[in-house]
Amino acid sequence: MDKLVTALGPVFAAGFAAQQLLEILSPIVTKLRLNKKITMGLVSIVFGFVLSFGAGLRVLEPLGVSNAGLWDVIVSALIVSAGTEGINSVMKFLGYAKEIKGSELAAQPFEKPRETSKPVPKLSVR
Repeated sequence: MDKLVTALGPVFAAGFAAQQLLEILSPIVTKLRLNKKITMGLVSIVFGFVLSFGAGLRVLEPLGVSNAGLWDVIVSALIVSAGTEGINSVMKFLGYAKEIKGSELAAQPFEKPRETSKPVPKLSVR
C-alpha cells in the first residue's frame, strides 16, 4: 500500500496544482466575461493532458493495469483535471479495496499453531 501511495503522490500534487491554477485564473476569467464553466474546464483538461504527457503521470499502471497505454494517459489527465477531488476518489476506492481484502482474510479459518515437543523451562523466584 505504501508503494501505491508513493506512486500516486505526484498525481495528487498535480491535481492540487490544477486546483490552484483554476483558483488563480478564476478572477481573470470573470473579468474577461468568458463562460466560466467552459473556460475553466478546458484549462483544467489541457493542464491535465500536459502533465500526463509531459511529466509521465500515470494512474492505471500503479493500480495494476498493464499495457493501458493511451488509456492510462487519458484517465490520468481526467483525474488530474479534477483537482484533489479526483485523486481523493482514487484513494477512497483503495481504502474500500483494503477493507474488503481485510474482511476476506478475517473470514478465513484460523489455524492453531503446532505445539513444540520441547517443554519451556520454568523460572524459579528466590
